[in-house]
Amino acid sequence: MKLETDRLQIIPCTKETFQIAANQNYINGPQISNHLENLIKEPSLLYWGCWFVVRKSDDQVLGDIGFKGKPDENGTVEVGYGFLEEYWGKGYATEAVGALMAWAFNESKVEKIKAETLKDNHGSMRVLEKLGMQRIHQSESMVNWEVDKRSYQI
Repeated sequence: MKLETDRLQIIPCTKETFQIAANQNYINGPQISNHLENLIKEPSLLYWGCWFVVRKSDDQVLGDIGFKGKPDENGTVEVGYGFLEEYWGKGYATEAVGALMAWAFNESKVEKIKAETLKDNHGSMRVLEKLGMQRIHQSESMVNWEVDKRSYQI
Protein backbone atom coordinates (compact mmCIF):
# COMPACT_ATOMS: atom_id res chain seq x y z
CA MET A 1 0.00 0.00 0.00
CA LYS A 2 1.09 3.57 -0.66
CA LEU A 3 -0.62 6.93 -0.49
CA GLU A 4 -0.55 9.38 -3.38
CA THR A 5 -1.11 13.09 -3.79
CA ASP A 6 -0.73 15.22 -6.90
CA ARG A 7 3.03 15.51 -6.44
CA LEU A 8 3.97 12.80 -3.97
CA GLN A 9 4.02 9.12 -3.18
CA ILE A 10 4.01 8.24 0.51
CA ILE A 11 5.45 4.76 0.99
CA PRO A 12 5.60 2.77 4.24
CA CYS A 13 9.15 2.16 5.39
CA THR A 14 10.11 -1.51 5.22
CA LYS A 15 13.40 -3.32 4.75
CA GLU A 16 12.63 -3.39 1.02
CA THR A 17 11.54 0.23 0.60
CA PHE A 18 14.44 1.41 2.74
CA GLN A 19 16.63 0.65 -0.26
CA ILE A 20 15.05 3.62 -2.12
CA ALA A 21 16.31 5.97 0.57
CA ALA A 22 19.64 4.20 0.96
CA ASN A 23 20.34 4.51 -2.77
CA GLN A 24 19.93 8.29 -2.40
CA ASN A 25 22.04 8.48 0.79
CA TYR A 26 18.95 9.77 2.60
CA ILE A 27 19.70 10.29 6.29
CA ASN A 28 17.29 12.32 8.39
CA GLY A 29 17.52 10.96 11.93
CA PRO A 30 17.32 7.69 13.89
CA GLN A 31 13.55 7.17 13.53
CA ILE A 32 13.90 5.04 10.39
CA SER A 33 16.35 2.53 11.86
CA ASN A 34 14.33 2.46 15.10
CA HIS A 35 11.16 1.75 13.11
CA LEU A 36 12.81 -1.05 11.12
CA GLU A 37 14.04 -2.70 14.33
CA ASN A 38 10.57 -2.44 15.90
CA LEU A 39 8.94 -3.78 12.73
CA ILE A 40 10.96 -7.00 13.00
CA LYS A 41 9.64 -7.53 16.53
CA GLU A 42 6.07 -6.43 15.78
CA PRO A 43 5.00 -6.52 12.09
CA SER A 44 1.63 -4.92 12.94
CA LEU A 45 3.48 -1.60 13.33
CA LEU A 46 3.93 -1.38 9.54
CA TYR A 47 1.61 1.59 8.93
CA TRP A 48 2.08 3.12 12.38
CA GLY A 49 5.74 4.08 11.97
CA CYS A 50 7.85 5.75 9.28
CA TRP A 51 6.76 6.44 5.71
CA PHE A 52 9.01 7.86 2.99
CA VAL A 53 7.86 10.93 1.06
CA VAL A 54 8.93 10.58 -2.58
CA ARG A 55 8.42 13.20 -5.29
CA LYS A 56 6.68 11.60 -8.27
CA SER A 57 8.43 13.66 -10.93
CA ASP A 58 11.90 12.30 -10.18
CA ASP A 59 11.56 9.64 -7.42
CA GLN A 60 13.52 11.87 -5.03
CA VAL A 61 13.09 11.12 -1.31
CA LEU A 62 12.19 14.47 0.26
CA GLY A 63 11.62 13.42 3.84
CA ASP A 64 9.92 10.98 6.14
CA ILE A 65 6.70 11.20 8.08
CA GLY A 66 4.79 8.82 10.28
CA PHE A 67 3.20 7.94 13.54
CA LYS A 68 4.91 7.27 16.84
CA GLY A 69 3.08 3.98 17.30
CA LYS A 70 -0.37 2.49 16.97
CA PRO A 71 -3.49 4.24 18.22
CA ASP A 72 -3.78 4.11 22.00
CA GLU A 73 -6.86 2.93 23.90
CA ASN A 74 -8.55 6.29 23.18
CA GLY A 75 -7.83 6.12 19.45
CA THR A 76 -5.06 8.75 19.59
CA VAL A 77 -1.88 8.71 17.52
CA GLU A 78 1.01 11.17 17.34
CA VAL A 79 2.29 12.29 13.95
CA GLY A 80 5.83 13.42 13.26
CA TYR A 81 7.73 14.49 10.16
CA GLY A 82 11.06 15.69 8.92
CA PHE A 83 12.09 16.94 5.49
CA LEU A 84 15.49 17.71 4.09
CA GLU A 85 16.06 21.45 4.33
CA GLU A 86 16.21 22.03 0.57
CA TYR A 87 12.53 20.98 0.38
CA TRP A 88 11.23 23.29 3.11
CA GLY A 89 8.72 25.97 2.18
CA LYS A 90 7.39 24.20 -0.92
CA GLY A 91 4.21 22.71 0.58
CA TYR A 92 5.50 19.13 0.61
CA ALA A 93 5.10 18.66 4.37
CA THR A 94 1.52 19.95 4.39
CA GLU A 95 0.64 17.76 1.40
CA ALA A 96 2.23 14.59 2.77
CA VAL A 97 1.18 14.90 6.40
CA GLY A 98 -2.34 15.84 5.31
CA ALA A 99 -2.57 12.66 3.23
CA LEU A 100 -1.33 10.55 6.14
CA MET A 101 -3.77 12.20 8.55
CA ALA A 102 -6.68 11.61 6.15
CA TRP A 103 -5.66 7.95 5.87
CA ALA A 104 -5.50 7.62 9.67
CA PHE A 105 -8.92 9.18 10.19
CA ASN A 106 -10.36 6.76 7.65
CA GLU A 107 -9.09 3.98 9.91
CA SER A 108 -11.85 3.30 12.42
CA LYS A 109 -9.41 3.20 15.35
CA VAL A 110 -8.15 6.78 15.05
CA GLU A 111 -10.22 9.45 16.76
CA LYS A 112 -7.52 12.06 17.46
CA ILE A 113 -4.12 12.99 16.06
CA LYS A 114 -1.62 14.94 18.08
CA ALA A 115 1.78 16.48 17.35
CA GLU A 116 4.46 18.55 19.02
CA THR A 117 6.85 21.18 17.72
CA LEU A 118 9.65 23.24 19.11
CA LYS A 119 8.35 26.65 20.13
CA ASP A 120 10.59 28.39 17.59
CA ASN A 121 9.89 26.04 14.64
CA HIS A 122 7.54 28.41 12.82
CA GLY A 123 7.54 26.41 9.57
CA SER A 124 6.38 23.25 11.31
CA MET A 125 3.78 25.18 13.30
CA ARG A 126 2.42 26.62 10.06
CA VAL A 127 2.10 23.09 8.61
CA LEU A 128 0.04 21.98 11.61
CA GLU A 129 -2.13 25.11 11.48
CA LYS A 130 -2.86 24.51 7.78
CA LEU A 131 -3.89 20.96 8.62
CA GLY A 132 -6.45 22.18 11.15
CA MET A 133 -4.56 21.31 14.31
CA GLN A 134 -5.13 23.43 17.40
CA ARG A 135 -2.58 24.41 20.03
CA ILE A 136 -3.48 22.71 23.28
CA HIS A 137 -0.43 23.40 25.46
CA GLN A 138 2.80 25.34 25.37
CA SER A 139 5.84 24.97 27.60
CA GLU A 140 9.07 26.95 27.55
CA SER A 141 10.35 24.97 24.58
CA MET A 142 7.48 22.93 23.05
CA VAL A 143 4.00 23.44 21.62
CA ASN A 144 1.50 20.56 21.67
CA TRP A 145 -1.18 20.24 19.02
CA GLU A 146 -4.19 18.07 18.27
CA VAL A 147 -7.18 17.61 16.01
CA ASP A 148 -10.02 15.15 16.38
CA LYS A 149 -11.84 13.20 13.72
CA ARG A 150 -15.08 15.20 14.06
CA SER A 151 -13.43 18.56 13.42
CA TYR A 152 -10.90 17.47 10.77
CA GLN A 153 -11.78 18.44 7.21
CA ILE A 154 -10.71 15.48 5.08
